Amino acid sequence: MTVLTSLGHSCFRLTADNGWTAVFDPYQDGSVPGLRLPRVTADAVYTSHDHHDHNAADLVEIRKCHEMPYQVSTLLTDHDEEGGKLRGRNLIHILSDGHETIAHLGDLGRMLEKEERQALSSADVILIPCGGYYTIDARQARKIIDEIQPGLAILMHYRNGAAGYEVLNSLDEIRAVIPELQCLAQSSIEIHSAKGIITLVPQQ
Repeated sequence: MTVLTSLGHSCFRLTADNGWTAVFDPYQDGSVPGLRLPRVTADAVYTSHDHHDHNAADLVEIRKCHEMPYQVSTLLTDHDEEGGKLRGRNLIHILSDGHETIAHLGDLGRMLEKEERQALSSADVILIPCGGYYTIDARQARKIIDEIQPGLAILMHYRNGAAGYEVLNSLDEIRAVIPELQCLAQSSIEIHSAKGIITLVPQQ
């Protein structure tokens, strides 16, 4: 049973079938309004770029207790639509064990190029930003989801009430663009049992 758990903003914990865990894009304390990273341990941590709301690897306690079940590859993309001139580069992490492929798109700030779409075409699950301003917005996210066609897309990097940056689009605004969005009242999802486009409630 492979489980993804939201820890808020763009931070997720992946728990593989054998108990191996990874944390993606942990955020510094005080960096994201309305959110605080819970204490978390993992076998590995991956960050997409060196901004304070994505790079707090030091807050994750590393305990290498389980065998690594995935092969990890990366795609170097951009945090903006000007080739990284505004906000720098962004690293997409792709984890695959031969049966499932999970991709965390980090702070993707532009549409995917052809080679990047091809590299992500086998993804069963993608974690994709959608709040706009710093990253792609809901319309761009929806287009990328349609291009890649993963079984499950989990939205991230948006505003929900007091949680998240004020400049980001709210869940209501995102739902107006993606009306089939399912906002689940749970923090974790077993990826083999889930389909469609969803959000999760951050675990605190």
